Amino acid sequence: MEQDHGSTASKALRINVDAQKFGTLAEIGAGQEVARWFFHVGRAAGTIAKSISAYDMSISDGLYGPTDIYVSRKRLGSMLAHEYDELIERLDAKRGDKTGFFVFADTAATRSHSPKREGHGWLGTRFQPQPRSQPSEIVIHVNLKDQESPREQEALGILGVNLIYGASYHHHEPSVLITSLMDELSRLRIEVDMVEFSGPVFAGVDNRLMSLQLVEQNLTDAAMFTADGRVVQPGEVLYQKPVMMERGSFRPVTNVTLGMIEQALAQIKNKPDLKSEDVVVLMEMTLSNLMTGRVIDHRDFLARADMLGALGKTVLISNYTTFDRVTSYLRQYTQNWIAMVLGLPTLREIFDEKYYTDLDGGILEGLGRLFRGPVKLYVYPTKETDSADLSTAATLEVDPKLRHLYAYLFENGFIEPMGAVDARQLHVTPADVLAKIQSGDPAWEQMVPPEVVRLIKERTFLGYGESRASA
Repeated sequence: MEQDHGSTASKALRINVDAQKFGTLAEIGAGQEVARWFFHVGRAAGTIAKSISAYDMSISDGLYGPTDIYVSRKRLGSMLAHEYDELIERLDAKRGDKTGFFVFADTAATRSHSPKREGHGWLGTRFQPQPRSQPSEIVIHVNLKDQESPREQEALGILGVNLIYGASYHHHEPSVLITSLMDELSRLRIEVDMVEFSGPVFAGVDNRLMSLQLVEQNLTDAAMFTADGRVVQPGEVLYQKPVMMERGSFRPVTNVTLGMIEQALAQIKNKPDLKSEDVVVLMEMTLSNLMTGRVIDHRDFLARADMLGALGKTVLISNYTTFDRVTSYLRQYTQNWIAMVLGLPTLREIFDEKYYTDLDGGILEGLGRLFRGPVKLYVYPTKETDSADLSTAATLEVDPKLRHLYAYLFENGFIEPMGAVDARQLHVTPADVLAKIQSGDPAWEQMVPPEVVRLIKERTFLGYGESRASA
């Protein structure tokens, strides 16, 4: 089904005149901006059972239970549950045989200057796709980008209508539903950095793939999910935590890949200024990392996600081309230390001026952003071949005009070589391992962690077994 890209008013009116749709709208924190659309276009009596805005904390707690954080996933969940249960209890006997009930809820905070706070919110809908069917649910988190509160409220109202409409008419096509969230909006106004689908109508939906869709379709620059596949809003995981991150294609995860993280964690334990407790380890895949040719193979993406999940790793998907943008992203959620684990070739690229031509301050501005706050680069040594000499961060040669800049960062500990490495597999690259997997060379099994070996064999990931099948 092609998306209709209807206006907000036409969407609200279509829902209002749909005799099968009837529900409740509950909004906290930014006015009744979603409900306003349904009343504005007319015929809302056919759709709205109740509209409520519980601003007072005591009233809100009385309805939905006490909470420490009012703009949160937990509060949204209790709103959806309470309003849906009430709707079914009071109206199912009367009209349940001909009505698909729905509840929409949001809890949001618009921009504040004292204290300084960016606008954001949680929105969700619980709905019956057909009368008397089991409900399904969509939850999203949004960052509000407008500079004035009235504009943020307006954007929230449009997004809420888009969400209700998408759940009503695009629930069988989640990727189209995601696209439709931005109808009559833009990234200058709204960023959707988390979406979660649940319930019977979404039984075949993998929320990790939906996270990728958010980045692919430019609803956000980055999305995140945990090792067990649970999608998260970054602040839920990163808030004021120390972060260690490694970027790669992970096709597949190799022993060297895993060894880089383990060695960096070991070195941190020896530093009194960097406490290793509660470190969040992120494995970042960029859209360019995920490309096979000119497209992203979703099945291949899920295979990589499964391999990282088997190793207990949280995954970050991003469209960041340079590391300074990663630091800026992480600094939205934590002022704790950030460690980036990388190989020598990547470090060499960081000191290549061509990556900073879009910045007025060039490489100086880029590196200033990269090392914003306590940031350290842990650099793994490299061997071009099995017999080649070991190359380290201490021996890296950069452009002559950047030598003093590099020396400053190195000597002051912003760049730190890794020690105690196993040099036997340093020359091994994911591309080498992938070629062995696809050619049927069993040597690859010694180059990746055992958990990954098992998954590749059991699920025939990355072309495993195809060479024998075609022989």
